[in-house]
Amino acid sequence: MSGLYGSYNHTIDAKGRLFIPAKLREDLGDTFYVAMGADGCLSVYSEASWSKFTEQFESLPYSKAKALRPLFANAAKCEPDAQGRILIPAKLRAYAGLKKDVTVIGVAKRAEIWSSERWKAMEQEETEDMFAAMDEMGF
Repeated sequence: MSGLYGSYNHTIDAKGRLFIPAKLREDLGDTFYVAMGADGCLSVYSEASWSKFTEQFESLPYSKAKALRPLFANAAKCEPDAQGRILIPAKLRAYAGLKKDVTVIGVAKRAEIWSSERWKAMEQEETEDMFAAMDEMGF
């Protein structure tokens, strides 16, 4: 996996299906996992990344692992159809506020699915923080 990047605007159809851009599908593979993400988005992991995360989860003590129950309970294993669409379960769509207009972004080792409205607000809010983080990293 070379790294996921870019921003893509799409729509969810009436059946809850979303087109995943070909460039992202190349890096995510034939099977990937959609789960609740931070800040009200959905996170999309390749099968390898999900397996690594699951291994880390299994090494946690029960007191910490139980906090991740909602993540696993609501995660969905996805395989794109012939048109490159995945079905996002209703509960995950509700969590992320996904109605029609959606923005899919690449974030290094995962993709994120955002309500376009929510992403626009988040992107504007975090631009200043981005420059500070880049400076800290020496960019």
